[in-house]
Amino acid sequence: MDQAHDKPCAAPLCEWTAAQLQAIAEVKLLALDVDGVLTDGRVIYAGTQELQAFDVKDGQGLVWLRKAGVQITWITGRGCAATERRARELGVVELHMNSGPKDQVLADVQQRLGIAPARTIAMGDDIPDLKLAELAAWFVSPADASPEVRRQANAVTAARGGRGAVRELADAILRARNAVTGDSKKIDARAAERSEPSR
Repeated sequence: MDQAHDKPCAAPLCEWTAAQLQAIAEVKLLALDVDGVLTDGRVIYAGTQELQAFDVKDGQGLVWLRKAGVQITWITGRGCAATERRARELGVVELHMNSGPKDQVLADVQQRLGIAPARTIAMGDDIPDLKLAELAAWFVSPADASPEVRRQANAVTAARGGRGAVRELADAILRARNAVTGDSKKIDARAAERSEPSR
């Protein structure tokens, strides 16, 4: 059997060590796939219109990350009007749809923003997303990602794609930052007031 398929799945995000959490506290760029990460991966058509369902909790986590100074980029091999609308609602400027090779897109984003791979975290659920892992210090997958992706991820969320996986990662980054700065609060009162527009 291929050694890659012998590799066990990564540790759950909630089981990361203090050293790992300290490392993610230094993140400056979060790169996300869309289908299967920000959504549950289903494609639904209503006539000629494509519909997508996004988790509001994920959106709130992204809003808090942006307020904390973390740049957000969505890199998807597909894309539709619903993706554009949701990115606009959340203030995600770096939206790249019909992306082609995702490593090339991420490399361009990193160069333009002046952010190194060592300060980048990525999340994906399927084989093409492993290209993001090549340019990220940490790669995280949702609980329902493909087995190969879960095996190669640094951590796996307890939540599924489109069902809170992104929020789980966002909360971990914010908690890690609070731990490094000595702030024991999960999210300070000022951040809690910055609610996601759709809530």
